[in-house]
Amino acid sequence: MEERKTRERPQEGATDAGRRKTAVELSGVTKSFGEFVAVDDLTLEIYEGEFFSLLGPSGCGKTTTLRMIAGFEEPTEGEISVAGEPVQGVPPYRRPVNTVFQSYAIFPHLNVFDNVAFGLRRSGVKGEELRQRVTEACAMVQLEGFEKRRPTALSGGQQQRVALARALVNRPNVLLLDEPLGALDLKLRKEMQLELKSLQHEVGITFVYVTHDQEEALTMSDRIAVMNEGRVQQVADPTTLYELPKNRFVANFIGHTNVFSGTVESVNGERVTLHTRAGAIIEAVAPEGGGVEAGAETLATVRPEKVRFGDAGDNIVSVRIRQVVYLGVSTQYIAELPEGGTLVLYQQNVHEGSGPREGDEVSVVWDARNCRVLGG
Repeated sequence: MEERKTRERPQEGATDAGRRKTAVELSGVTKSFGEFVAVDDLTLEIYEGEFFSLLGPSGCGKTTTLRMIAGFEEPTEGEISVAGEPVQGVPPYRRPVNTVFQSYAIFPHLNVFDNVAFGLRRSGVKGEELRQRVTEACAMVQLEGFEKRRPTALSGGQQQRVALARALVNRPNVLLLDEPLGALDLKLRKEMQLELKSLQHEVGITFVYVTHDQEEALTMSDRIAVMNEGRVQQVADPTTLYELPKNRFVANFIGHTNVFSGTVESVNGERVTLHTRAGAIIEAVAPEGGGVEAGAETLATVRPEKVRFGDAGDNIVSVRIRQVVYLGVSTQYIAELPEGGTLVLYQQNVHEGSGPREGDEVSVVWDARNCRVLGG
């Protein structure tokens, strides 16, 4: 994708309401279908000009949340505002939002130009203004020269661009995207992730993106709301979610991790000593806000890439290599702990065949600062 000039964007890291305007606000929103509660007391602020993702497993309530913002569903309780205005009872076509679906929902009997122009014509836009706006929208998504083609003559990625252009041509305050890359193959999906992020930077529109793919969310998002069973587990930027997960669900859902359960032996400032059920004594860092006391049962987590082979570090554990999996850039090792359980670690493939083999008994280490006690 060609490099584009980007519009001025809000200051990075300024994520409080006093410094950034709110594009979408949900206050105490609940959505029930009979006795089933799809979204449970959800409160969120999504800021102008950010790429915000709703991330979680199937059935967690993320798509229902998006549909309520779009107006396809109404909340059972709570309030939703877009651009500072309440939208309860406002039909979808009168809200300052547009939605891009996984199925694209483009018209097969219309060419690219007429697909993109469809919403404008319904709004009464005609003549030169219509032609200019459609041309600009096609240029945004790199479809110049494709205006006369039918969708059947386009690739999956090009069809996705048509759907994006049709949504952007109406100049919405907020663009809602419901797993729009789900139908693409892996390589094209990764390419489109970068293109979407670049496009969002260029147009400066708030994107609210639904996905179950944690890597996709980490790649594109300014902030992510991790959802499970209708509730938000944590809202943060990608680095914070990955490095400082709030609870076990977030730690497991965002990437891969090793989780130890055990009893707190002592607390010295931020340093926590934990006697694990696997028999090891490990050093970890307390969660933000503290709240960890000696004698308490708790969990600690360390990411596989933070663990290394060696015998010098805050935490040293003897293990037996059960399985070695070659992943190209790195090798995954699954190791058995002395008192039961497993530990996973990655080693970058710098020298071929340099790592241990299945059955080897070795020592692994990791630093206390990379081992976090989970807060909930």
